[in-house]
Amino acid sequence: MNKEQCFQLGYVAKVHGLRGEVMVVLDVDYPEDYEDLEHIFLEQKGRLVPFFLEHFVLQTGNKALAKFEDFDTIEQVEPLVGSGVFLPLTALPELGEDQYYYHELIGFEVEDEKTGVLGPVETIYDLETQDLLGVSYQNKEVLIPIQDEIILKVDKAAKKVFCRLPEGLLDIYLED
Repeated sequence: MNKEQCFQLGYVAKVHGLRGEVMVVLDVDYPEDYEDLEHIFLEQKGRLVPFFLEHFVLQTGNKALAKFEDFDTIEQVEPLVGSGVFLPLTALPELGEDQYYYHELIGFEVEDEKTGVLGPVETIYDLETQDLLGVSYQNKEVLIPIQDEIILKVDKAAKKVFCRLPEGLLDIYLED
């Protein structure tokens, strides 16, 4: 399994207890969608390695208590702390017609209501303060905040993102 076929569910935050359990911090809106997991992938030395779960129990605050098969001591799980936790894209819950996952927008064409077609979405920046679309416009990367008042509509069938850019946003990126 490679990272392009997966999404990051969260990361292993710390060891919990003495019997090989770990606390996983989940970076998802609806943790309950993932409470019946049988396996996950952990990033180890740049590769995704499957780990089978004895249990994966949701906790408050977007966390889960995880116990891996054949991992029964603190010493066995300590090296896993800090590892990214991944699942295949196929494990994502189905969304409604007017909903989308950010990763789906890669390659979509962005069109501003005043400027017209800007270019393709090349990157999604998932930052703590806000999420941004990295769009290629006139050979420069333009960062567009993913906010309801800016992103007006996403047409998944046409692979287009329609937006209303704030006044002067493009000018900032075009200055030399």
